[in-house]
Amino acid sequence: MAIINGEMIPALDRVGKGFENGTVFLPQLLMSAEAAKAAFEVIKEKMAESGVAQEKKGKIILATVKGDIHDIGKNIVKVLLENYSYDVIDLGKDVPPERIVETAVRDDVKLVGLSALMTTTVPSMEETIRQLRDIDPSIKVMVGGAVLTEGYAKTIGADQYCRDAMASVNYAEGIFQTK
Repeated sequence: MAIINGEMIPALDRVGKGFENGTVFLPQLLMSAEAAKAAFEVIKEKMAESGVAQEKKGKIILATVKGDIHDIGKNIVKVLLENYSYDVIDLGKDVPPERIVETAVRDDVKLVGLSALMTTTVPSMEETIRQLRDIDPSIKVMVGGAVLTEGYAKTIGADQYCRDAMASVNYAEGIFQTK
């Protein structure tokens, strides 16, 4: 835990801030995420061997919406969230709204992250948000993707627009600190 909290998370924060500021670019962000993932796997194995369990902060569903098969952004978000001790349920790509809603209810998930890269799939994102609101208005929804803007995210009913992976982590931190 000392390595995770004292070294890995500050390093990811630094890379994330560099990405936000334009001094670190997507290839470096991906390499950093993969390096952190590899290190995290070794640490998880050692913790499991010693009987120490890592406390999870909360469950988050991630999905690329129905009709969209691009998931590189979602995958980056997943790696970062896992490295920040979240239990991520990755539903993959081209996920129908009903599957996301069903999983959120079954697993008592309070935060859902949706990704869309194509303008043609944003209506599916909006439909997913509508269905989530119908079943449980308390579920928070963060959205991201190349075709989205903060203003558009608001018009489709999202709670938060996340322009990059670190924004997703920052939003999750705020959601789960209040619980």
